[in-house]
Amino acid sequence: MLTPPTTPKRPTERVHHGDVYIDDYEWLREKDDPTVTAHLHEENAYTNARTDHLSLLREQIFEEVKDRTRETDLSVPTREGDWWYYTRTVEGKQYGVHCRAPIADPDDWEPPALDEDAQRNGLPGEQILLDDNVEAKGHDFYSLGSFDVSADGTRLLWAVDTEGDERYTIRIRSLVDDGVEFPDEITGTSAGALFDQTGAFVFYTTVDDAWRPDTVWRHPVGVGPANGDDASTDTLVFHEPDERYFVGVGLTRSRRFLMIEAGSNITSETWLLSSDDPTGDFTVVWPRVDGVEYEVEHAVVDGRDRLLIVHNADAINFELISVAAEDPQGHRRVLLPHNPAVRLESVDAFRDFVAVEYRREGLTRIAVACLPENGSDDDTLHELHFDEEVFTVGAGGNPEWTQPTLRLGYGSFVTPSTVYDYDVRTRELRKRKQQAVLGDFDPSLFEQKREWATAKDGTRIPISLVYRRDLVTPGEPAPLVLYGYGSYEASMDPSFGIPRLSLLDRGIVFAIAHVRGGGELGRLWYENGKKLHKKNTFTDFVESARHLIDTGWTAPDRLAAQGGSAGGLLMGAVANLAPRYFSGILAEVPFVDPLTSILDPSLPLTVTEWDEWGDPLHDAEVYAYMKSYSPLENVHQTHYPRILAVTSLNDTRVLYVEPAKWVARLREVGADALLKIEMAAGHGGVSGRYSAWRERAFSYAWLVDAVGAHPTGE
Repeated sequence: MLTPPTTPKRPTERVHHGDVYIDDYEWLREKDDPTVTAHLHEENAYTNARTDHLSLLREQIFEEVKDRTRETDLSVPTREGDWWYYTRTVEGKQYGVHCRAPIADPDDWEPPALDEDAQRNGLPGEQILLDDNVEAKGHDFYSLGSFDVSADGTRLLWAVDTEGDERYTIRIRSLVDDGVEFPDEITGTSAGALFDQTGAFVFYTTVDDAWRPDTVWRHPVGVGPANGDDASTDTLVFHEPDERYFVGVGLTRSRRFLMIEAGSNITSETWLLSSDDPTGDFTVVWPRVDGVEYEVEHAVVDGRDRLLIVHNADAINFELISVAAEDPQGHRRVLLPHNPAVRLESVDAFRDFVAVEYRREGLTRIAVACLPENGSDDDTLHELHFDEEVFTVGAGGNPEWTQPTLRLGYGSFVTPSTVYDYDVRTRELRKRKQQAVLGDFDPSLFEQKREWATAKDGTRIPISLVYRRDLVTPGEPAPLVLYGYGSYEASMDPSFGIPRLSLLDRGIVFAIAHVRGGGELGRLWYENGKKLHKKNTFTDFVESARHLIDTGWTAPDRLAAQGGSAGGLLMGAVANLAPRYFSGILAEVPFVDPLTSILDPSLPLTVTEWDEWGDPLHDAEVYAYMKSYSPLENVHQTHYPRILAVTSLNDTRVLYVEPAKWVARLREVGADALLKIEMAAGHGGVSGRYSAWRERAFSYAWLVDAVGAHPTGE
């Protein structure tokens, strides 16, 4: 009989608003304490021993993912300047290789054919810009952050994190002088560095002690190392003192303006600077107003600079307006008025057309309009239509101002990720590539559906499902994995995943509960699942599970729940609320000690999170509300389902200590809880595709076991 590690109790008091909470396991926060490290290793050893019977299944799932994936492959090339840019993967190598090849002529907008030779050897005239496999050598973890080529194509900037803590080191390389590296090495940066239009400067951001990107710097290329605090070389361009705000820097697609964006969870502010004057002063577009969010895109209409702004001032689902670039606070022309049934999300402007992305009826949509020419009125938006019941579509990979087509990504539960180019003039949708699925994959075997659960307050909750129609009969209970998130207005849209096939082929139904707190049904869907409405997220998930049980899709002994990060908070909450509905709960990098974290302003991201969860430090009502749902603080004597908590030692968003404390507390009441901690990874887990597949295989094997599916799918 295996015995779980003993977690000693070392009580500490947390006192707020007259409430005293005794935390027996706060000592696990001391990451550098050898006792803590030893305990975490013991947890891993115990988890490995408890799951040893799944080792063959894990290997089978890993091999299935590997065998279905085209390991040597090439992305659809994207034109920028005089080059086609793309990434290649090579069989046996963990990471991608970033490359480019020259265009044939200035009117060359047709991506090169992706034949077998191109996939294996690259395009004619290929230049390798960066091989992540070389950069990752000698590191247990590797993550590429910023990656930018100067406008003239002669310099490369890239940033790397080798710890998992999301702090990056920027380096610069010549692309014309035999790849010689510049002496520049900028340490301690966050993601999002780029060249200015001239290539003479690098703009980048650094973080404060709480890991918040708060400062924008300008670095002259070629002067040598910097760390963001060296005033002799780098110039502080913008600093945000308000701890609720993150800052970032970018360049408009037109390359007409440099842009600094500052934003909290509910408020934003944008500053612009002409790219002709990179050492000049940025000017604000709209001064921030609490609760007002806006995004800015540059367009040229009738020869004049305009700013297209998507905003929510008196428009909860956002509207689109146009203002003069030289007077952005002046006259506003409404282009798309607020629509309570449509959540307007973004606008992309090009020389000849604009594209608008939005949500309607819980699904992503995209529409395109030509910009008027010579007084033409042909500027009506037309929506692109797709036939599937549930799908995901969005614009991506569109860096060129003058391009005549719009690059789209499309997919669904049953349609592999597909890249299209949409010709705006002819309205022709050209398929460039569809994700290869090797082996015996037959899309006609798979069925996707949309179900609706009903919350106790009458709210209808969408659920997206996918299954193999030859292995699952609707109405007859099947093993089912129910996924949820429900925070930050993030939408969990249906998309294709090769690893998920290993679940579906074993007769498992996969479902997503689109609970409140996400953004699937508009801004109010989000507002009604945050702060003092947060419990709606949890009860929506419970009602979704109840609906799937009551309608015969599954049964409590065949139903597992899965969620990560804020979705891990959801997992912890439903474990306390409705343990009888689930046979297993997989909580990945779970935010299960939210009150302790949100009470401590010195921890990474805490103050910025007050707009999402409320401020329990200064508000007794928020404190009491959060305490009433905190997974750790509401563990109680009941029969919990099996629980697996997966986390990473170097995660700076959700600290490893949260699931470590939660698992220890669960065991106090007899729960069968396991902790798996990656000792060299961050919030997104391990790095490298093969390592990631093995990590996914571990979790999926556990889920297969938890829902009682046959391990071989027979």
